[in-house]
Amino acid sequence: MTDLTKTPVTIITGFLGAGKTTLIRHLLANPQGRRLAVLVNEFGTVGVDGDLLRACADSACPAENIVELANGCICCTVAEDFIPTIEALLARPAPPDHILIETSGLALPKPLLKAFDWPAIRSRITVDGVIALADAEAVAAGRFAPDPAAVAAQRAADDSLEHDTPLSEVFEDQIACADLVLLTKADLAGDAGLVAARALIAAEAPRPLPMLALTEGVIDPRLILGLGAAAEDDLAARPSHHDGSGDHEHDDFASVVIDLPEIADPEALAQAVRRLAHENRILRVKGHVAVTGKPLRLLIQAVGERVRHQFDRAWGAAPRQGRLVVIAEHKDIDEATIRAALLAAVGA
Repeated sequence: MTDLTKTPVTIITGFLGAGKTTLIRHLLANPQGRRLAVLVNEFGTVGVDGDLLRACADSACPAENIVELANGCICCTVAEDFIPTIEALLARPAPPDHILIETSGLALPKPLLKAFDWPAIRSRITVDGVIALADAEAVAAGRFAPDPAAVAAQRAADDSLEHDTPLSEVFEDQIACADLVLLTKADLAGDAGLVAARALIAAEAPRPLPMLALTEGVIDPRLILGLGAAAEDDLAARPSHHDGSGDHEHDDFASVVIDLPEIADPEALAQAVRRLAHENRILRVKGHVAVTGKPLRLLIQAVGERVRHQFDRAWGAAPRQGRLVVIAEHKDIDEATIRAALLAAVGA
């Protein structure tokens, strides 16, 4: 049972584009009587997810309770960012009943769990649960579940090969740290895809894990909040590829920010993003653009070659400045190529 004197914190992790922000928006809309606060840890210099969440602010989670930490991985800036932010939230006249932390899609959750052992906050907060989101369609395709036999054969043939790619290690660490796995985009995966995804995740998990399927982030909050896991006291059961290796690194990934003028054809931009993903192995694109003659911002969300775009809200007094964050493995980031492709798509 969770210590009732401690404020519960739910860590929401998952690979790029798995649906973390969509889930949190649903939780904000259905707080079950709780006062919520949200910490968003973006990868890159432009915060898109925090902006999306602030649009959902209300009395249960006012805008000042939605805090964005964009100075790097929060588990690497504990003293400078994480601890002061938690202390400031708890010092509010009406402190939150529950805190949600959305990690970067590139983050390893275990180092963040270790931060909860800091004396300044250990007696005041507890990790109610670690929720790992997995894109069921992608997992069913085997993108982050390498065949152990094939890997062993490769290593036997060439000792210079690494056991796993950086992306698979991130995915596996997120699953290993979880108390609950949410299989997102169940509608795209279908019944057969969900069965395959469950089997693949079960094979990677270090212990039996409950898995729930959902679409568009819709789930009963009672299933994921109030788990009482006290995960900070259970680190040994959450193995990591990086245990004992000291500080973890994020140098495998990089991001660039591309400013765009108003566009006339959203589908032309979407096609350019798809081509970039296919030809340059782009992992994630997200941001907003202005469409000529339209008062609403166009939200662009891409995971690999899967691109979605929709109008989300009015620009209001904000400048109609389009801006996209592009994330890829470091070796695949060529800012000049990315910029040229996107600008050409919008006729700039």
